[in-house]
Amino acid sequence: MGFTDRYIASIGSSNLMDDALHHQTDPLAAAALAGDIGALLCRVKYADGTLNRLFEGNQQNLAQLLRIWTVEVIKRGRTRRWLPENTAWDAQAAQALYRRVAEKSLAHWLDGKCKGCSGTGVRVLLGNGICTSCKGTGVAPVFGAAGLELERVKDMVSELSSIHDSHSGRAGGLLRGGDM
Repeated sequence: MGFTDRYIASIGSSNLMDDALHHQTDPLAAAALAGDIGALLCRVKYADGTLNRLFEGNQQNLAQLLRIWTVEVIKRGRTRRWLPENTAWDAQAAQALYRRVAEKSLAHWLDGKCKGCSGTGVRVLLGNGICTSCKGTGVAPVFGAAGLELERVKDMVSELSSIHDSHSGRAGGLLRGGDM
């Protein structure tokens, strides 16, 4: 059972006692101690608005994550020189691109499953064939972006996945090492 599975199980636990006999809260503590934006990514993706607990969703976490991610995308876009910012018009166009990329990449990362096959890659309705929407990957294509913007969105989705994976690795290491 990986860190993500243990994190989701700890969110759904009915017993949040933390003593020598009860360890359901350990993944929550590990996620918090692992630090950085990864803890907020896990909280928004897995804890806020889970299917069986819609009343517990916290939109403030999503808003905070979007603000932090937008600043990070702007920083990465400027460092990588996605667009020139020589004139005021160029700077304004670049800011608009950075914001669109941040919003679309975060939205895709949070819910990038194909709607046609529910993320399985197989269409069940008309025989058991490969889903034509996602071509069997289970991941929906990025909508509303093309050309340069599409490439940047894909790049930032990859960055979000990397941040999540490194955070999960650090938190899993804390769980295995017992340093909490």
